[in-house]
Amino acid sequence: MTDFIKILTRKNSLRKQCQEMSLADIDKVIADLNDIRAEIEETAQRQAEMEQAKKQQVEEIQRLMKEAGIGLDELKQGVEPVSRKSVKAKYVITDSEGNEHSWSGRGRTPIAFREYMDQHNLTKEELPTLD
Repeated sequence: MTDFIKILTRKNSLRKQCQEMSLADIDKVIADLNDIRAEIEETAQRQAEMEQAKKQQVEEIQRLMKEAGIGLDELKQGVEPVSRKSVKAKYVITDSEGNEHSWSGRGRTPIAFREYMDQHNLTKEELPTLD
């Protein structure tokens, strides 16, 4: 919890901070907080409405599928699964056992590459690349 939030959520801390403020400044802060609260409530309401609309759409689709006698397996036929774009390997090494390992350079460093870099005192940028 940040210091600012601690002050806002503790009445005595808030009172101490407000001692140096004018009543007009305090009224401004209260008005701003009320505006922020209203914005948050509106956002939550819109989100709940969107979730309810989606739920109703799903129920309607399920009802239509049931009326038409269509099962989920039939619905899946002819639909290709969404695949992630594969990333071409950038680095390649051969470990002590003669196994070749490749890595795109993204994400966590594979164990084989960590061991290779430690053994050869290399950084990622110094690894052999595929050209």
